[in-house]
Amino acid sequence: MERIVGSNAYMKDEFPFWITRTVQTTIAEHGHEFIELVYVVQGQGVHIFEGNHYNIHAGDVFIINPGETHAYSVESGGQMEIVNCLFMPSFIPDALLQELEITASMDYFYVHPFLKQDVRFNHYLNLNGQEASSVLALLDNMIRELSSRSSGHKTLIRLQMVELLVLLSRYYAYMQSHRVQRSSRQSERVMMARRISGYLERHFDKKITLQALSGLFNVSTRQLNRLIREEFGKSVFDLLHEIRIERAKRILLESDEKVICIATIVGYDDPSFFSRLFVRYAGCSPREYRNGSHISRKERSG
Repeated sequence: MERIVGSNAYMKDEFPFWITRTVQTTIAEHGHEFIELVYVVQGQGVHIFEGNHYNIHAGDVFIINPGETHAYSVESGGQMEIVNCLFMPSFIPDALLQELEITASMDYFYVHPFLKQDVRFNHYLNLNGQEASSVLALLDNMIRELSSRSSGHKTLIRLQMVELLVLLSRYYAYMQSHRVQRSSRQSERVMMARRISGYLERHFDKKITLQALSGLFNVSTRQLNRLIREEFGKSVFDLLHEIRIERAKRILLESDEKVICIATIVGYDDPSFFSRLFVRYAGCSPREYRNGSHISRKERSG
């Protein structure tokens, strides 16, 4: 079983952020509870993600979501320098996103990390020239601020992190515009639906209302549900429940947490409601799922 790295190994609840620049060596498969943004400064290696191998080299930028497993392989005698930026979704609060009106400018954070694996890792960003210099300068600034812990460093790091994600999303949008040709109206509706879905993936454990979502993405609640239904064939809350139950499945198999605790972890105050939802989406109770009943049922149906 792969190693799961907890957030408390690197960061504190009041400031869930950590960043370092390091020479990366071969490292075994592992998962973690936080978001990991990786920038390859120089050199090359192999990124092993969910069992698949992808060559990486200077200028590559990619994001690993909580719960996903990955590893690195660097040839003997080779060298790969990376910047590793770790943070929790709560590090960038909704109030800041709404005040700056940037939910439509964060697609490399809310959209790209949730695409299908082959698309995601065969088409991640590779930066060079001024783009690479700008991104590395921001990352180095955050490293210095975290190291110095000078007055106001937390605020500066948050703002620099937002600037980084907006810049990466701008580069990503430029890359997409040269790869995909379709009507701008259709494209924007699809991207908006994916942004909302990505937000739900990032903040599944929070109390989420249609009113708050519509304010954050500047659309009516009716339009919000229509966008999600057109793209995913379900309502906003059906999508949210699905995301939460998938996360609960992973926790059930990877930990000994009690069902009542897992309900809270994935965003439900009422354990009974969580259990009923779990049966609806998984076809068995949480306890049965942990004990492998879902496997035997699949075998019988197959």
